[in-house]
Amino acid sequence: MTGVLVVDDQVLIRAGLAALIDAAEDLHVVGQAANGQEAVAAAAAMRPDVILMDIRMPGLNGVAATERILSTADPNPPRIIILTTFDLDEYVYAALRAGASGFLLKDTPPERLIAAIQLIAVGDLLYAPTVIRRLIQAYAHKPQPGSAPVGLDVLTAREVEVLRLAGRGLSNTDIAVRLTVSEATVKTHLNRVMTKLDLSSRAQAVVVAYESGLITPGRPADS
Repeated sequence: MTGVLVVDDQVLIRAGLAALIDAAEDLHVVGQAANGQEAVAAAAAMRPDVILMDIRMPGLNGVAATERILSTADPNPPRIIILTTFDLDEYVYAALRAGASGFLLKDTPPERLIAAIQLIAVGDLLYAPTVIRRLIQAYAHKPQPGSAPVGLDVLTAREVEVLRLAGRGLSNTDIAVRLTVSEATVKTHLNRVMTKLDLSSRAQAVVVAYESGLITPGRPADS
């Protein structure tokens, strides 16, 4: 059973999301929070598997709360899905950089929301990565507060190639076919990439692929 923490400053939205999740098979709501401060405390106390995090909240916003939650020493941190009313939002990009696993629009159909939570819970990338890539392409080359140049010299040639293909939006299956290896091998390479670069999510690895210059926005996928 996947435990979900729902974070939103609007009580009706929060209650609606909670009711929808509790009605789904294999999902249950472990708690609710009305702001970022409550989210940080609830995440530590309730240890949810997945957090639905509103991004625009008074006080501590969703980006700051995501950073605090994922900066803990917990070896199994929750996977965070950012909720937003905008499909191209610099706050969403900042949250992905902080380690969030993806994002959803608040008008996402209920069945797609449930499917997204289930996918994120097992470590998959949220939806078609073209949406995340659009965010990356819009913001990757803009200076980001506290950002530093990303070096890939700690990676092997094969790990760099796997990172490049993941950044292009290929699934593990697609990468395995492209490189003529098993999916298990692809997962091993991705895990090593994230360990070496101190990353906490696949979406964050996509960000790194762009910010490092490994992928140039606008160039063909095979270039």
